[in-house]
Formats: sequence, structure tokens, C-alpha cells
Amino acid sequence: MQREEALQVLKQNLKNKNLLNHCLAVEAVMRRLARHFGEDQENWALAGLLHDIDYDETKDDPARHSLVGAQMLEELGLPAEVVYAVKVHNERHGLPRNSLMDKALYAADPTTGLIVAGALIKPEKKLAAIDVAFLINRMHEKSFARGANREQIRSCSELGLKLEEFLGLSLAAMQDIAEQLGL
Repeated sequence: MQREEALQVLKQNLKNKNLLNHCLAVEAVMRRLARHFGEDQENWALAGLLHDIDYDETKDDPARHSLVGAQMLEELGLPAEVVYAVKVHNERHGLPRNSLMDKALYAADPTTGLIVAGALIKPEKKLAAIDVAFLINRMHEKSFARGANREQIRSCSELGLKLEEFLGLSLAAMQDIAEQLGL
């Protein structure tokens, strides 16, 4: 599946603009991480873009989230590694994250929320107004971006990345699409 087709399928299934932007942000981070690791950028980006494709259908039943999405992606003919990464990004299922893609998606998902929250508290409300040091400081504030699971973000260590490096790659990826994100 090509990116444009994937984006159209995503838009047919998700109606919330903020959630669509979240998926675009995770896509950008996954593409950047794939480049960093010398992995398949297109498949990693598709996993990021489509990871929450089932959210409108499963938002009231989190135990089904990502299982429904993985089934949708399988029916669309996406590669098995993309389908599995989407399935295991929801830790409720207790499935092992085996590949680098699995681990990257798991860590990238909440990281985009932390980064967006950081940008939104700045007067400029722009990604350009924040840096890694700012994000590291905010990581220690439990009341800041409560939905951004810190343990999940710190799982970047399973990728062999230090937190600073991971946040730097993620922030740079999102800054590259800041206009598209409205940030």
C-alpha cells in the first residue's frame, strides 16, 4: 500500500483532526527512526501512520484497540511486520514486542504527545520553540502531559537509544512536518 492510499483509508476511519495529526506525527517519527537504523522507511512510516486506525471504533473499549486495527490492516494486505507492530503497540494485550519496528512504535506513540504538549505551552505554540533539554525537564513533571506514559517513552532504551537521542530524533522529525501539524 502506498502512503496516499493509506492516508485516505486513515481519513475514512478517523474523524478527529487532532488524532489524525497524532498519526502524522508518529508516521514522521517512525520514518526518521527507520532512517536512523537503516530499516525500511516506507513500512515503518505506514505502521506509524496507521497505528490508531481503529480508534474511533474502539475508543470506548481499549482492550480491543489495536486488535481491530491489526485485523483491518491485515485485510488491506499490509505486510505482516506492520500488522504485528500495530497490534503490539497497545500493551494491554501482553504480546511481546520483538522487532525494532515493534519497539519503535511503542516508544514513539506517547512521545509525540509529550512533544506537542511542550510546543503548546510555549507562547509561540510552535515546535521550533522547544528543544531536547526542555523536553527532558518536562519529562520529570508528573502533571505535564499526563497521557504521555514516561515509562513507555523511556522504552527507547530497548532500541539502544539514550532518551536524549530518541527525543532529538523525534522532535526533528516532527519539526520537519510542523506546518502540516499546525505547529
